[in-house]
Amino acid sequence: MLIFWSKKLAFLAVPKTGTTSIEASLCLKADIVLRNPPRLKHMTARMFEKKFAPATSGEDVIKFETVAVMREPVDWLASWYRYRKRPQLAGKPASTEGVSFDTFIESYLSDERPIYADIGSQFKFMTDKDGNVLVDHIFDYAHFSQLIAFLENKLDLSLELGHANKSPKEEMSLSPALLFELKRLYNKDFELYAKVRVQALKSAHP
Repeated sequence: MLIFWSKKLAFLAVPKTGTTSIEASLCLKADIVLRNPPRLKHMTARMFEKKFAPATSGEDVIKFETVAVMREPVDWLASWYRYRKRPQLAGKPASTEGVSFDTFIESYLSDERPIYADIGSQFKFMTDKDGNVLVDHIFDYAHFSQLIAFLENKLDLSLELGHANKSPKEEMSLSPALLFELKRLYNKDFELYAKVRVQALKSAHP
């Protein structure tokens, strides 16, 4: 997570949405940078609004403008799957080595997830307990340039991004039955992404 105090802007780092590259490019410009532990680096919008923002604002609570990135839900899970398949995790409970993508999704949908599939939800990351969206600006990962343009304009700077923490490329496919079940159980994620996607397309073709 990155805080730009004078701009009253907070960049919330949704995992597997290019946040590490943003952090690497903007860490020297930010007033507050949370890299570790992961629970703070990837602080949810709910935690930020309830605990972090009031704690750093003093007596007069400051309203931060928040920004985050959302990825198409299946693509987001596929990125997690590929990331946990990397050699560094081989032989560990968090590794997906030897696990098919279908099995990974089945595990993600199960009541008792194994460690390698113990992953949250982008929708829950960005909402309160009642499902109300807390993030002011949500950008589509598929239109990353729109986020860059927003940050450059907001922070009055030029950004050059690398590819830090990028998952290996691999063609992924999911069985129709599992895709149906994923969309049924995580319909809120898909609904929110559809709205983000529509807004991105409108911005790309005004």
